[in-house]
Order: sequence, then C-alpha cells, then structure tokens
Amino acid sequence: LRDAIVRLQNELGSIKSNFSQHAQTVVLLQRNLTAPEIVYEKVKDSVVLIKATVLVETILGRAYASSQGSGFVYDSLGHIVTNFHVVENAVDVEVFFPDRTSFKAEIIGFDPYSDLAVLKIDPGNKVLHPLPLGNSSNLRVGQPVLAIGNPYGFAASLTSGVISQLGRCLRSPGGKLIPDVIQFDAAVNPGSSGGPLLDYSGEVIGITTAIYSQRREFAGIGFAIPSNIVSRVVSSIIKTGKYQHPYIGIWGVDVNSEIARLMNLPEARGFLIMGVEEGSPADRAGLKAGDRLEVISEGTICGFTIYSNEKVRLGGDVILAVDNIKIFGIADLLAYLEEHKAPGDQVVLTIYRDGKLLNVTLTLGAFPP
Repeated sequence: LRDAIVRLQNELGSIKSNFSQHAQTVVLLQRNLTAPEIVYEKVKDSVVLIKATVLVETILGRAYASSQGSGFVYDSLGHIVTNFHVVENAVDVEVFFPDRTSFKAEIIGFDPYSDLAVLKIDPGNKVLHPLPLGNSSNLRVGQPVLAIGNPYGFAASLTSGVISQLGRCLRSPGGKLIPDVIQFDAAVNPGSSGGPLLDYSGEVIGITTAIYSQRREFAGIGFAIPSNIVSRVVSSIIKTGKYQHPYIGIWGVDVNSEIARLMNLPEARGFLIMGVEEGSPADRAGLKAGDRLEVISEGTICGFTIYSNEKVRLGGDVILAVDNIKIFGIADLLAYLEEHKAPGDQVVLTIYRDGKLLNVTLTLGAFPP
C-alpha cells in the first residue's frame, strides 16, 4: 500500500509539472522565441550542479578529492539522475540548483555498467520540475539536440548541435560495453557529465557521459547514454537499489573479412567467440571457444581495435543471429539483450560451427558485480 501511495504521489507530481510546462510553452511561443530558447526556459530549473567529496587511493594512502558534474530532476520525490563516475567513491554529495539553493544528497543506488547513479534529496518546500524521458529508439541522425550542464563549473550552460550517429558502443566504468550510445556534436566538456541531452520538445533523450578527445577538451564528438536504457536502469535502482544486466559469459571479436577468410566463413559478419567463461550461461549452453592460434592484422569490437598483428584464437562458434534477428557484431547482440531481455530469460542463438548452422538455446544470467 505504501508503494502504491508513493507511486500515485509521483504520478500526480509529474502531471502537475507537465501541465505547468505546457502552459509555460504557450507563453514562450507568444514571445516569438526560438526552439532552443523555449526548451532552455522550460528545463533550466531542473538541471543541477553536483559536487562530491570522493575517497581516492594515492601512493601515500587514502585521501579526499573533489568531483563535479551535472544531473537533472527525475521525479517530484527528489530523485536526481547523474553519471556513476561523477559520484564514484563519494562520501559526501551536494546538489546545487540554478537559483542557488542547495541540498545534501544521498546516493540510493548506482550501476557502473551503464554509468548511471540515482541521488535523493529532501526538497522541503521547494517545488521540483521533473524532466520527461523521451523514446531514444525514435532518434534520427541529423536530428537537432541540446545539451545542458556545468562544464568546468559554468552553471546551466546550453550548447546545441545534432545527432552525429546512433548505435555506438562505449566502455563503462564497470568495464562492460554500453550499446546504442548516442554520438552528438553539441559542445560538452568536463563537468557536463550527467547532464541531459534534449530534443526540441524538451524531452531527455540521453545523458551526457563522455567525450572523445586527446586533451580532455571537446573535439566535436560527445556521447550520451540513451534514454531507453536510462528509464530501465533508473526505475530499477529506485525500486531495488540496483540493476541487473543480462549476461552470456563470452568474449571475442567482431568478424571481419580477414577472419572470415581464415575460418572459411560464408560471410564476413557476426561475433566470433574466442573464450567462454567457466560456469557461465554460455558454458552451460555448450558454446565453443576458438582452438587454434592465428595472426590477424586487425581485430575489432564495436569499431575499436583490440588486436593488431597478434595471435588470436580462431575456430570458435560465430554468433549470426539472436531470436532470428540478424547480428553483424557484438553491438547488435548487446543492444537486443539490453532492450528486450532480462536475467532468467531464454534466447535462441544461431551459430556457425564447423561448416554448419546450429540453434542453441541459452538462459541468460545476471552480469557479475
């Protein structure tokens, strides 16, 4: 009963906030503002600056350091969403709103594998304005986007750009690949992490999490965790304090033309299994790893080179489809599992083994902590 009451309170708060935002939009349109101006006016009070005191290991022992990033109001109950790496090993967290009010925050849960964390504040009499999550599966390359955050501590900074590409992979602080990552060109810098990436309707379509740069300064390539992943992970963290990702227990490399030639594969696509973790779902399902060493000029995962003129294990199973959905590499497999499956679910993998196509049924596990 208590959970039902809390859920109804949250829904009522969201309805009130949405009504207020729609009324505000009408007023802004009457002032002939541009789309970025309208979105900024709608969401600016919901984006926060996060300052954390973190415990770090140094050669002299443990010490305290500071971490700074961004976040946004998720619901009217005081939940704030940010990146895990912003509050990793934090012993004290404070949230600052653009109106200069600040609140002590509690970390109620986090997921290093998707680089997400949820904070909780007690807003008291402060009225919160949650930001709605959009559907990231509807995004298009070239679509205009806005990023709001606190780069280098410059509070509530707005930048604009477009979606440069979809379906990227990014390695999380927990070491797992995050699939379906959004690549965009709106300028973001250190301190922007955890801030919302928004479409022109003001919906959160992603959370800024990383930049590609050789100097820690923006070079035109930013990455955001898609809102569909954010929705699943955050709701689970609020309910249980954690999120469990589906797990197979394999490692390997995406098949390219060189690997296809060396293994006499019918086509250059799929994911080559080079290793199977003992006791994993893959092990129990009987998936086979490579058994012979060959030198390959390049081996990649999600476009990242992980082998260059090295000996690797070839001859293992090649995953070509999951539940009759064709895959071209590990990114497709991970995206399907994250979007549609959970630990305990079954999947059917179509594999190529010793010149034959086989279907293997596998029960997914939970990604180890």
